[in-house]
Amino acid sequence: MPVAELNNSSTARAYPNLSIVSPSRTEEDLRAARVDDNQLIREAQQGDTEAFEELVRQYDRAVLRLAIHLTGSPEDGQDIYQEAFLRAYINLKNFRFECSFYTWIYRIVTNLCLDHLRKKHSRMRDLTTTISPDGEEEKVVERMPDQSATASPERSLAGRELRDRICRALGTLTPRERTVFELKHYHGLRLRTVAGMLNTTEGTIKNTLFRATHKLRFELAEAR
Repeated sequence: MPVAELNNSSTARAYPNLSIVSPSRTEEDLRAARVDDNQLIREAQQGDTEAFEELVRQYDRAVLRLAIHLTGSPEDGQDIYQEAFLRAYINLKNFRFECSFYTWIYRIVTNLCLDHLRKKHSRMRDLTTTISPDGEEEKVVERMPDQSATASPERSLAGRELRDRICRALGTLTPRERTVFELKHYHGLRLRTVAGMLNTTEGTIKNTLFRATHKLRFELAEAR
């Protein structure tokens, strides 16, 4: 069955245990796990479903976070998250170990998100929501603590206003510019890695990031 014909219900049946939780895994953590990943991939390519489920468990949080950030919607992010792992499962036999698994799965989810945004023909909404530990949608800016233990209410308010301005400024970027900015600054990925995910050169990604940063600086300067 073509991937496009697979719907969310079939995905849920295929992976009933995929957890929808708030993630966090650094690029260094993921890179360190590459050797184990390769072994799991080989086992999964031989039909070991438990090996693939272990890959899902290792990357589900990071993939979900990326999907929610790029789409700006917990609901759309969860759909793309499941679709990404379904595509990975279907196409794992074609994995050639030319990159790490996390680069490969990030490439899948990033491309799904870009396709989703282009089809909507609209600007990305504020990527300011995430899923709380209680399963509720909440503002990311509300989870960003003031680093000063003695911060005054006035300073806290100013910090929230600044973060709100940053989020609004992000809305002026194109989907591709925002994607590159998110991958670099929110997910801590190297430009070389981002280039691999978007199937382009590191120089092109640098130019895209430069344009995004220039736009953000201009918008934030205008907001003062």
